[in-house]
Amino acid sequence: MNKEPLTFNDLPQVVAELRDEVSGMKALLLNLQNRPTQQRENRHRPVTPEQVADYTNIPLATIYQKLANREIPGTKPGKRWVIYLDEIDKWLEANRKNPIPLTDEEQNAKILASHKRKPNKSTWNDDPIVKPLKEDKIQN
Repeated sequence: MNKEPLTFNDLPQVVAELRDEVSGMKALLLNLQNRPTQQRENRHRPVTPEQVADYTNIPLATIYQKLANREIPGTKPGKRWVIYLDEIDKWLEANRKNPIPLTDEEQNAKILASHKRKPNKSTWNDDPIVKPLKEDKIQN
């Protein structure tokens, strides 16, 4: 809106502009409401070791061995193993040999954090704290 003071004669034009903006927002909201929403798959569901072997392409015997050694997150409340798919995803990410590539911002932050400015040895003599200490040693 303009910062000019409104007069009574400007009122019909301002109301028409507001009506157009409100109708545009209403159409936008209706469009967003009618758009189909994408349902996320529930990844926290129990699966069998056979399904884990199919999912990860790891042999079934290796899956059972890793479950027995507690390398794979899973529980055995009775005779059968209970493994959750989202925990398998986390386990796979944690045991990843190749790190996830960093974004440009993360790389810059890592570089800046690793390159701290170190004091220059030639300016140590000019330090007001070090200078009196050296003079005291010379006098003693």
